[in-house]
Amino acid sequence: MADTRDKTQAATAAQGRADAFKRATVGALRAMGGRGETEVTFHAGTTSSAVSTAEHVRLPQPSRLLTPEEMTRIRGAADAQALRLRHHDEALHSARSPAERAARDAYDALEQARVESIGARHMAGVQANLRLKLEQDLRDAGHDRISNRDQLPSSVALGLLARERLTGEPVPPMMRDVVAQWRDSLSDSARAALSELDGAQDSQQDFARAARRLLAACELVEAEQEEPDDDGQDDNSAEDSEEGDNEEQESESEQEEQAEEDEEAGVQPQAAQGAARESGEEDESDDDSGQEGEDEAAGPQDELPPPSEAVSPAYKAYTTAFDEEVSAEELCDADELTRLRQQLDQQLLNLQGVVSKLANRLQRRLMAQQTRAWDFDLEEGILDAGRLSRVIINPTLSLSYKHERDTDFRDTVVTLLIDNSGSMRGRPITVAAMCGDILARTLERCAVKTEVLGFTTRAWKGGQSRERWVSAGKPASPGRLNDLRHIIYKAADMPWRRSRRNLGLMLREGLLKENIDGEALLWAWKRLQGRPESRKILMVISDGAPVDDSTLSANPSSYLESHLRDVIGQIEGRRGVELIAIGIGHDVTRYYRRAVTITDAEELGGTMMQKLSELFDEGRG
Repeated sequence: MADTRDKTQAATAAQGRADAFKRATVGALRAMGGRGETEVTFHAGTTSSAVSTAEHVRLPQPSRLLTPEEMTRIRGAADAQALRLRHHDEALHSARSPAERAARDAYDALEQARVESIGARHMAGVQANLRLKLEQDLRDAGHDRISNRDQLPSSVALGLLARERLTGEPVPPMMRDVVAQWRDSLSDSARAALSELDGAQDSQQDFARAARRLLAACELVEAEQEEPDDDGQDDNSAEDSEEGDNEEQESESEQEEQAEEDEEAGVQPQAAQGAARESGEEDESDDDSGQEGEDEAAGPQDELPPPSEAVSPAYKAYTTAFDEEVSAEELCDADELTRLRQQLDQQLLNLQGVVSKLANRLQRRLMAQQTRAWDFDLEEGILDAGRLSRVIINPTLSLSYKHERDTDFRDTVVTLLIDNSGSMRGRPITVAAMCGDILARTLERCAVKTEVLGFTTRAWKGGQSRERWVSAGKPASPGRLNDLRHIIYKAADMPWRRSRRNLGLMLREGLLKENIDGEALLWAWKRLQGRPESRKILMVISDGAPVDDSTLSANPSSYLESHLRDVIGQIEGRRGVELIAIGIGHDVTRYYRRAVTITDAEELGGTMMQKLSELFDEGRG
């Protein structure tokens, strides 16, 4: 009894200590960030999962033990977010942010290095906290085990080089060799842009310009994008505002005259072409849909050609010899799968309860749709034995029959296609894995077949495909230059209990690389088309546009994105598969007709269940 009382008192004291630490951390964050109204919450996860906006900051949840090392790491996460609130202008940052995800990640990393360097320069305690947080984040991401520069994402490498230049501190010891390889590979223009960052760190606008020059020098963005046209106009207006206004008006007049001449010549302005292209995609999809509706009335739907034969004639793969479609069990041994699954369960104890409640709600709704219903007191059908007592009591009454109604619930299969790219590392991929697991378990109880797939590449910055292209003399317009890796975590006919461990594979270090969404979408679509179910649903979870550095460096910058749009348009124009997408921190509504965007990975479970419920309700109607 005394032991129990002592344990209870110790637990209460530990919880009180953790609560006091959280209060102190929140107060310090608000004071340093200069925003006393900012809401601060704590969630389970690593320090790399901490995110912030002007209204809300999310930090890692401290444990009850609250070791000194853990306190320092959480303080580092809070300091990083506070400095971002104090020294960062999101509107200015977004105005110059690149469209390609690899470039955007590097651009974000450079800006974070800038705001943290300002705090480290003035506060020694903050400097120590940020240093420990950085080292822990690198270990959590597995970067400390990388020995080749090609394996290190450009965003991490450039962020470390920028921190070294801005703060004067050396790179963490575990990263010095691979960062040295990156430093030695930089061109003269990249070195000059890196030096320019140091002199511009106190001005976010100047720093953003220098960051874009660095990205252009590293071939992450097109060179012509590094200097916007309005920079010269700003300088002119600073010297002589009236002269700048006159020049701007003359420029606009010339553009209007040129537009009129183009219209007379039958040439559509570029901006109008882009708008027409975006609106035309939906119009063409609708037209195709209506045409295919007539074709379906005339013949079976299976006679329609698959999308792969109709979309993006200009899109191609340099070679498919090194692509692979592999089951999760083939990528690591059983012991490692078990360990990864246990790691997944431990990280998501809090989320599992919330998502399970939503999953149970979905299950009850689906089971209600599948409930058998009967019509009674019929003249013919199956004899209603429950009402025979009436005939025995009064033989003059006629026998009563019943008939089972046809259920409106159609035989259904759901495919969950998860982006396994490097930018999903950390909290997003962990939440996606658990949500996929809970969804598969829930739908299996409702007799709905579920398939969980993932897509990535076998290498960073091109694999054997690129090596073959280089050995061939780098011919122009090679097409896709990386080796695809399409992973089957759970096949539709595989019971959930046999695939449970497979979902933990998403947490394996080194698995998540680059993403080529268009071909992955076609792959998942083809698998669904071969299924016998009458209703097919494909749900895509992604956090960005398709990115593969090797492919984009040898092809137009919109090569992969254009192919994705074409694939989506073809699939959405057909009635065989219902396509829906969920974007994590990325606007997927500009690609998919039926889509939703969430800002936090924590919202993924609830959004998945809500969208599936809506789909099943529509199908019932």
